[in-house]
Amino acid sequence: MTISESAPALTTTAEPTTPEPAATLPTTQNTSQVWTPRLWGLLAVLCLVMFLDGLDVSMVGVALPSIGSELGLSTTSLQWIINGYVLGFGGLLLLGGRTADLLGRRRVFLVALSVFAVASLVGGLVDDGTLLIVTRFVKGLAAAFTAPTAMSILTTTFKEGPARNRALSIFSVFGASGYSSGLILGGLLTSAGWRWTFLMPVPFAVLALVAGAVLVPRDRPADSGGHDIVGALTLVGGMMLTVYTVVSAPERGWTDPLTLASFALAAALLAAFVVTENRIAHPLVRLGILKVGSIVRANLSIVALFGSYLSFQFMMTIFLQSVLGWSPLKMAMALLPAGLIVAIGSPFVGRLIDRYGTSRIIIAALTSLSAGYLWFLFLGSNDPSYPVAILPSVIALGVGFALGFTSIMAQATAGVDDSEQGLASGLVQTSAQVGAALVLALTTALVTAGSHSAEGAVTTGFHQFHPGLVLVTGVALAGLAITTSPLIRKP
Repeated sequence: MTISESAPALTTTAEPTTPEPAATLPTTQNTSQVWTPRLWGLLAVLCLVMFLDGLDVSMVGVALPSIGSELGLSTTSLQWIINGYVLGFGGLLLLGGRTADLLGRRRVFLVALSVFAVASLVGGLVDDGTLLIVTRFVKGLAAAFTAPTAMSILTTTFKEGPARNRALSIFSVFGASGYSSGLILGGLLTSAGWRWTFLMPVPFAVLALVAGAVLVPRDRPADSGGHDIVGALTLVGGMMLTVYTVVSAPERGWTDPLTLASFALAAALLAAFVVTENRIAHPLVRLGILKVGSIVRANLSIVALFGSYLSFQFMMTIFLQSVLGWSPLKMAMALLPAGLIVAIGSPFVGRLIDRYGTSRIIIAALTSLSAGYLWFLFLGSNDPSYPVAILPSVIALGVGFALGFTSIMAQATAGVDDSEQGLASGLVQTSAQVGAALVLALTTALVTAGSHSAEGAVTTGFHQFHPGLVLVTGVALAGLAITTSPLIRKP
């Protein structure tokens, strides 16, 4: 193993995973300990992009009923306004991160951000449901390049150790703030018209684009690689087909012949990708990065974190609005404490990582998440008390997410050479998005099944969400077991 997890801080050095220095940023690496105004400005640009990603997802989710009413879209079509974004985002994240390594981070970041801004504008102007779904897919594609590129710019600009941990802590604040703010802003903007949920991010994306053109440091493309056409095609095809199959399986059926055939074809494409990468001289993705145990555990931990957290919020959104009859704004305010805890607590997580190391903080995070799910699983009911049954769970989830996001991202990119930071960033974010899509799809299937009793009668209320709650609790506990295992094995 090239990374030591037993050390109390991330300042432990590790052998780079590749000797190629092609896409390094030497000027910023040498001054990363001195936080100049320009460095603060660069971090602000990256954080704004992270904020827009979170804002976009949550705002659109709140606006779905109004969109369906005005454009005459069915529930199935409305689902694809969300899933179209997930398909583009999750399907190309890994390629997006590696493309930034190969073609230059600044170039990829600015082009993708431009596409994101244009797609947001078009989405707010169209009157056709199909075109709206297409714009969502295009935004997902753009985000698949901006998200890992922004993170790789951060990790190559801020030196590994306290500086990077501090920057990642601030970075994670804006992601959580974007999501929690989107729930509230979505409720307010939807009352004025659902189109504003698409148009509002446009000026901020343009601002980030202009500032990014000035502040993002120039870097040069890699000297080798980038000619692996077969690897690129099989990776994109396999990933997109995997995400498509996962998000469409609950509606079509997990045992439907088309679902099984899609899974089989996706597996074949990804197998072909692995074979190609092991044989080609300059692979698109160096699979040796997956031999680092800490990086593998970080990717599995992010699946547990995002998969359980987003699935729980999905169930709570339906439960509070459809079962308890709460308004979107009241529902958003009920879940807001989790976002506030992340926003307030995340800046301090970097110091905790410096002192205790990433593994211990991830264990604390998944422990807090598991406790939150278990609390609501046992105390939830058809008429739950918010202070007793809901608020403690929301607080535990906020603490868990605040601790987990920053520490997992730090562990997933620690010890990785600058020339592969985009790959490492894309890998962990792919795990987050695809893992969340898979857990959410399974949760949706269980909630749907839970709405019918053994005799075939329709079941409503808290009981129908019980199987889904058991699933997200199990996912969090599995992530906790994986993260704890190296510490248990040590004498």
